[in-house]
Amino acid sequence: MSDVIGLVLPFFGLIFLGFLVARITRQPVEALGWMNTFIIYVALPALFFQLLAKTPFEQLTEWTFILGAVLSTYIIFLVMFAGSMLFAGGNIAESTIKGLAAAYGNIGYMGPGLALLVFGPEAAVPVALIFCFENIVHFTVAPMMMALAGDEKQAPGQLALSVIRKIVLHPFIIATAVGVGAAYLQLRPPLPVERLLEYLSAAAAPCALFAMGVTLALRPLKRIPHELAPIALLKLVLHPLVCYVVLSWVGDFSETWLFAAVLLAALPTATNVFVLAQQYHVWVERASASILLTTCISVATVTGLLYLIKAGMLPPDLFP
Repeated sequence: MSDVIGLVLPFFGLIFLGFLVARITRQPVEALGWMNTFIIYVALPALFFQLLAKTPFEQLTEWTFILGAVLSTYIIFLVMFAGSMLFAGGNIAESTIKGLAAAYGNIGYMGPGLALLVFGPEAAVPVALIFCFENIVHFTVAPMMMALAGDEKQAPGQLALSVIRKIVLHPFIIATAVGVGAAYLQLRPPLPVERLLEYLSAAAAPCALFAMGVTLALRPLKRIPHELAPIALLKLVLHPLVCYVVLSWVGDFSETWLFAAVLLAALPTATNVFVLAQQYHVWVERASASILLTTCISVATVTGLLYLIKAGMLPPDLFP
C-alpha cells in the first residue's frame, strides 16, 4: 500500500497545491488563462508527439482496443442520459451534459501524467489513442445532441463544419496525428528540437495538475445536488468496471494497455464538461460541482483501484 500512496501522493499533491495557492493568493480566474494556453497548445501536444513518434507504428492501429474503450464510455453515457430523460422531463440538453459528466473523464489533464507515472512509457500509446478517439466522439456528440434539443442555432451544414473544425484543429489531435506520421516514417527531429520537446514534455503533467487545482478552487461547491450521487457512482466505479469487462471481452491486450484504459476510465469528470455546459448555457453550476465532487472522491477511488492493480488482485484478462 505504501508504494501506491507513493505514486498518488505527488500526483494529487500537485492538485492540492494548486487549490491551496489559488485560495491564498486570490488571483482572478483570468490569471489562469496563459497557463492553460501553455498546457493545451504547447506542453501536452509536445508530450503526445514525443511518446507516439518513438512507438512502433503497428501498435498505433489497435482498432479493437479503441472501439472497446469508446464503447465502454458510451455505455455509461447512455445509462446516465436515459436515466435523466426518464426523471428530468425529457430535457435532451440537460441530459446530455449529465451523460458527459458521468462518462467524460479527465483524460487530458490527469490521464497522461498518472498513467505514465504508474505504468511507465508503455502506457503512452493506449493513453493517446483513448484521448484522441474519445474526444473525437465527445466533440461530435455534444453539438449533435444540442442540435436535437433545439439549442444549436447553426444550420446543419455549418454545424457539421464546426464539429469537423473542432476535431481537426484540436492541438492534442494535431500532435497525435503528427506523432503517428513520424512513427510511420521513422522520423526523429534534430537534437535541439528534441531537447526542446523534452523540456516541454516534462512540464506538461505538473502544470496541468497544478492548473486543475486552481480551477477547482475558483469554482467553490455551494451545495451538493442530488443528481451528483449517480454521476459519481457511474464515473468513478461503474465506468472503470465496464471498461475492464468490455476490453477483457473484445480482445487480448497487454496488462499495461488494459489497466491504463481502466485507470483512465476511473478518472473524475473532465473540466471540458463545464466548458460545454457554459457554451450551451445548460446545467452550468452543477457541471462545475460534478467536477469538484468527483475529483475529491477520486482521491480514494483511484488510490483503491491502483492498490488492486499493484497487489495483483485484478486478473489482466477476465476471459483468457
